[in-house]
Parts: sequence; structure tokens; C-alpha cells
Amino acid sequence: MGKIIPLILALTGLGVGAGAGMMLQPEPEPVAMNPCGDTDLAAKDDHEDTAEDAPTDTEFVKVNNQFVVPVVADGNISSLVVMSLNIEVELGGRETVYQREPKLRDEFLQVMFNHANTGGFDGAFTQPSRLGPLRKALLEVAQSILGPTVKDVLVTNIVRQDT
Repeated sequence: MGKIIPLILALTGLGVGAGAGMMLQPEPEPVAMNPCGDTDLAAKDDHEDTAEDAPTDTEFVKVNNQFVVPVVADGNISSLVVMSLNIEVELGGRETVYQREPKLRDEFLQVMFNHANTGGFDGAFTQPSRLGPLRKALLEVAQSILGPTVKDVLVTNIVRQDT
């Protein structure tokens, strides 16, 4: 009897979970069919020439390794900020980015250190008013090193670990 009750509880929980999953399942999207067999007609009518359909003339280059920036308060490291960046460049600019990566990393770190020293990573550091100047400074540095081939610098990951 003592071994049957946990089994019954487990099966009941499994049944309730499966039932809830089926009840909360989203409705399937309607599929429009035309006589020619094209099943994606409705989706094509919704967006004729969006950015997804347009050919891109840029590529994204991931900067190897993350950037670790210490945030100093009262002479002690109060937190560490870890960032990952991608650089949007014109097609064919990938090799140039990798050739100049050591210089890029050095300049990017200097910008991030300056941002940390001015309090940019304090408080709600992910607000656009805080990240905007950092993004702009990173883009200016990238363009000064790589030239006009750089279109944007993207912050793909940012984490602050308080100590």
C-alpha cells in the first residue's frame, strides 16, 4: 500500500500536466491554399517587401572572446561587466575585422573602461540612455580603425556580476 500511493500521485500529476499542456496549446495558424499548391500565400500577401526579404549587403562578425570590465567603487572592484560584441560590416569585410582584432579589442576595452569610470555601468545600466553613448563610442572607434566599411557595433550579450 505504501508503494502504490506515490505511484498513483505520480500518474495523477503526469495526467494533470499533460491535460494542462493540451488545454493551453496555442491555436494552429490557418493555412491558405491556392489551386497551384502554394501553401504560404497568406504570409506572402502580408509583407511584400520587408527587411527580411530584401537582399543584405552586410555581414555580422563576432568579436572573439568576451570583454570583462571591472567596475571600481571606493577603490575596490564592486562588480564585473561581461560583454559580447558583433560588428556589422559590408560584405567581404570579415577578414579585415579579424586582421585588426587586437587593435579593436584594445580600443573597445578603453571605451568600456571609460564608460565604467564615468558610472555608465552603475544602477540600471541597460537603459537606452546609458547604453546609447557606449554604443556610439564603440561605433566611432570601430570606424576609426576599420573605416566606413563598419555599419554598426552590436552588444549581443551584457551581464553585470556584483561582488
